[in-house]
Amino acid sequence: MDKPIIFLKEVRAELEKVVWPTKQQTIRYSFLVIVVAVVVGLFLGGLDYLLTILQDYILREYGQ
Repeated sequence: MDKPIIFLKEVRAELEKVVWPTKQQTIRYSFLVIVVAVVVGLFLGGLDYLLTILQDYILREYGQ
């Protein structure tokens, strides 16, 4: 019965050691994640578009 209580005390002790980011850091990192996601999305979307055009060309020229 003591194990859950000991576990919770250890969890609390570990959480007190955590260095939480400041509000400014959280905003900055969130913005960075959004920007990177948009850039990667645009890159993959553009690549998909170009490969679709290439596929259509190949099928039009060499398809039966």
